[in-house]
Amino acid sequence: MGKIIDLPVEPKRGDHTLISSKPWEFRRAPWRTPHFIQMLRPLADKLRSSSHGSPVTPPHFSLKGGMACTIQAMYANRGEEEKMRETYYLVGLTDCMINQVNPILRTDILRAMYKKVFALKETLNMHWRGTLDQVLLPIDRRFYDDSAYRAEIRMAGTMEDLYRVIRRGTDEMFDILALEYLFFCPWTGA
Repeated sequence: MGKIIDLPVEPKRGDHTLISSKPWEFRRAPWRTPHFIQMLRPLADKLRSSSHGSPVTPPHFSLKGGMACTIQAMYANRGEEEKMRETYYLVGLTDCMINQVNPILRTDILRAMYKKVFALKETLNMHWRGTLDQVLLPIDRRFYDDSAYRAEIRMAGTMEDLYRVIRRGTDEMFDILALEYLFFCPWTGA
């Protein structure tokens, strides 16, 4: 007799900003920003729970320069955790070549790392533009000991050790970024 009509369920407050929740949470920014924003979850939750939005944006990282290219690549692969992890490993390798000190990197073995990086860049279709001052995303010291990671890189005696340290470090960073932070996308004007 009668037809059942499915009525759309109203989303919970704030859900209209959700783009993806796993492995990293990306949301539409509730304010105008030309850059991706990285914010601690408790601060972002407080911002989302306020009824009229906050007149002041909570403390956050504005991802510019090399970090902008990093987060754009992570966003482009947001539905594929394995690809995101591989991309962040590439970011770690790139950071090692431009910001780290290790005696191995002063030898001909460095060519092997360049070949690996360029092959991964091609496979993952990732390209940095502009400055490459910092490519790894920032993580609060209470969550990750960056100085210990950099010390491990300095102490690696072989390329295999170096790759292992970078893989382990970037996997740990990836998990912390997924657990402790969320990312607001640039304002699109919509």
